[in-house]
Amino acid sequence: MKTSKACLDLIKEFEGLSLVPYLDVAGIPTIGYGTTRYNTGNTVTLKDPPITQEQAENELMKHLESVSKQMSKYVTTDLKQPQIDALISLTYNIGIGNFSKSTLLKLLNAGEIDKASKQILVWNKSRGVVIKGLCRRRAAEQELFLS
Repeated sequence: MKTSKACLDLIKEFEGLSLVPYLDVAGIPTIGYGTTRYNTGNTVTLKDPPITQEQAENELMKHLESVSKQMSKYVTTDLKQPQIDALISLTYNIGIGNFSKSTLLKLLNAGEIDKASKQILVWNKSRGVVIKGLCRRRAAEQELFLS
C-alpha cells in the first residue's frame, strides 16, 4: 500500500501544520502534521523545541510509511488507490490499534465495501464527544474512499 498525493493533501488539510508543540482536541501534545510520537520513538511534549517544515514533512512521510506497512498486515482484500488513501488518512488519525480491531476492517475484509465505507463516519469523536472537524474529515475520507 502506497500513499498518493491525494492522501497527503487530505491529511495536511485536516491536521494543519504547527512547527511548535500544542495540545490537540484530545489534549495530546502534537507537532507538525499531527505528530504525537516522533519517528525516534519519543513522545511529543509541550517543552519540545520548534521544528522546521522539512522536519514536519519527514515525520509525516515516515509515519505514513509505517501506517501503510502495518495496514497491509490487516487488510486482506484488494483495494483501489482512493480506498487505500482514505484508510491511511483514517488510520493515521485513529491509530493502527483502533483500525485493526474495527468493524470497518471486518466489513472491508468480508468484501462489504459499502458497509465498510459507512463505518468511516463512526470515527468522529474524541473522548466520547462528537467533533465537527472530525465529522468533516470523515466525510472527506468517505468521499475519497467511494471515488
